[in-house]
Amino acid sequence: MKKIIKYILSIMGYKFVKRVGFKIIIQKETKLDKLLKRKYDPNLSLEEKKYIIEQRFEKYAGYKPDIDNPKTFNEKLQWLKLYNPEPLNIYGDKYLVRKFIKEQIGEEYLIPLLGVWDSPDEINFDKLPEQFVLKVNWGSGQNIIVKDKSKLNKKETKRKLKEWMNKKNCHYYHSFEPSYKDIIPKIICEKYIDSNDKNLTCYKIFNFNKKPYLIQAVFDDKTPYETINYYDLEWNKLNLRQKFPNSDIEQPQPNQLKLMLNLAEKLAQNFQYFVRTDFFTTGNKVYFSELTFFSDNGMGEFHPAEWDYKLGEMINLPIVTKKNSFK
Repeated sequence: MKKIIKYILSIMGYKFVKRVGFKIIIQKETKLDKLLKRKYDPNLSLEEKKYIIEQRFEKYAGYKPDIDNPKTFNEKLQWLKLYNPEPLNIYGDKYLVRKFIKEQIGEEYLIPLLGVWDSPDEINFDKLPEQFVLKVNWGSGQNIIVKDKSKLNKKETKRKLKEWMNKKNCHYYHSFEPSYKDIIPKIICEKYIDSNDKNLTCYKIFNFNKKPYLIQAVFDDKTPYETINYYDLEWNKLNLRQKFPNSDIEQPQPNQLKLMLNLAEKLAQNFQYFVRTDFFTTGNKVYFSELTFFSDNGMGEFHPAEWDYKLGEMINLPIVTKKNSFK
C-alpha cells in the first residue's frame, strides 16, 4: 500500500515524507528530488550531476561548495569527479585492481583470491574453506565476512549478493565517483585474514603530487564506534578530526610504517592529483586494501576547518575550458 501511495504522489509531483498514525506527511518535490529519480539515466548532464553533488555537499561538508573555483580539499575532489580525464574505474574495480597492484608492488601484498563469479548462483560453497570473505567488486562496504561456514545462511547470502549486483547498487550512483563507473559487476572471494577476533587497524595514506603526506589510521578501541587518528609521516599525532572521534589511547607506531609509506609512494606515481592508498597489517605482514580518489566522498567535514584549505592547497588542478577540456 505504501508503495502505491508513493507512486501516486510521485506522479502528482509530491513525495512521501513519513506517516504519523493515520496522518501522511507529504512535501512538494524539489529539483533535487526530481534529479535523484533520474540519477541512473545515462543522459543525465554534467550540470545536473553537479547540482546533485552541490546539494549533498552542503549537507555533509557543512558549507556551500564553489566547484567552479575550488580552494578546499573537498571542493577540489568534487571538481575532479566532474572533470578529471584520468581513467579511474580499473582502480575502483576490486577485481581488476589486483593486476595493477601485482605489477606495481608485488603479489605478496594482495589478499589471496579464492574465487570470482559473475553470479551468486555460480558459487560452490562446498569448495570454499571454513572462513572467507565475499564482496562485490563495484561496491563500498558491501562485504560478507564468514568466520564459520557451517553457520552461513547460503540462501540469504545469495539474495544479498544478487541485490548488490543490481545496477542501482553500483557505488557510482551514490556520489558519481568515476572510479566506480562502468565496472562490470563480479563477486570475489578472498581469504579471511585472522586477527584474533579483533578488527584490523587500517592505515590510509594521503598522497599528493605523487608523495605521501599524512596517515589516517582507523582503530578498533572496543568502543561502540570506530576511532580515527591522523599522523604526519613521523607518526606525530595531528590536531585533526573528521567524521569519527579521535582515539584516546596512545597508539604505537606500526613496525611496518616505513614499508607502507614506500609502497604508497610507488603506487602514487601513477596518479597526478590525489590518491589515498590503504593498507592493513597483521603480525609482520602488510596487505593492500584499496585505492581511493575521493576520501569520504570528498564531503568529510574537517575539524578544524583550516585542514580543508591546507590539504586543498596540495592539489594543483589544471585549467578547464567551458567545453570541459584541458589545456
